[in-house]
Amino acid sequence: MLPRQGHDATHETCDSLVPEHFSATLFWLPQTAKRPMKPVLVALALAALLLAPDARAAEILVMSGGAPKDVLLALAPKFERLTGHRIIARHELVSNLRQRILEGDYADVLLMPVPALDNLAIVRKIHNEGRATFGILKLVVIAKAGTPPADISSVEAFREVLLKAPSIVYSTPASTPSGAHISSLVAKLEISDIVDRKVTYRPALEGGVSMVSEGQAAIGIYPASEVVHVDGITQLGPLPEPLQLSILYGGAIATTSKAPGPAADFIRYLSAPENRAVWRHEGFEISK
Repeated sequence: MLPRQGHDATHETCDSLVPEHFSATLFWLPQTAKRPMKPVLVALALAALLLAPDARAAEILVMSGGAPKDVLLALAPKFERLTGHRIIARHELVSNLRQRILEGDYADVLLMPVPALDNLAIVRKIHNEGRATFGILKLVVIAKAGTPPADISSVEAFREVLLKAPSIVYSTPASTPSGAHISSLVAKLEISDIVDRKVTYRPALEGGVSMVSEGQAAIGIYPASEVVHVDGITQLGPLPEPLQLSILYGGAIATTSKAPGPAADFIRYLSAPENRAVWRHEGFEISK
């Protein structure tokens, strides 16, 4: 630090050497403004403060759907190291999470499909300020590893795969956007009577993808992020575009949050350009 005019550098007082935002914390330093303090002592005092845990560190409760689970596993520890805040992540089926928030459960950050966040905004369960979008998920068809490739490139080809499959698994229609969408498109394809006899409704969070890898179901249909790094499966491909569902995921600060500042920081960190590669790696499509 440059000495102030009229002072020798060795005669800086404690108040002049300590950054303004630390001055209230250094209660144990001599407070006599005119008594000079040796720079080495000030340096030691500042080092002790900077190495100590941040007294303002917050616990941030993140309530999330299952899709961003691996993103949080990758990014939360880095955010914690950068800020000193602690991330507590809990994952729920979207329908269950929405109900818990409507009933007043505590959260700092919510990560959900954007339409679900929009509905929560209407009833003032989230702040519109500080919202962000992260990426788009699409649905993919999976089979047990080693299964011969199947053509699902067209609506008719996909319909034939559903008809011929001995067993099918996808998420519960009432619990997730993907499950509701698949149930709807099966009805539009006019094969509900056949598919309903051989389908198991099980969300990925509750082991649906594992049913495919373990051979309990011939095919499964799930968001890309739920299957991208799972061993024992092969991806047959995305749903044909006319049948595809695009799930835009976003984040918002819950109105219950007692740490809205750190919560906003975490949302900004998740959506930062330097972290887009992590979202892509976990199955999300990110616009440039």
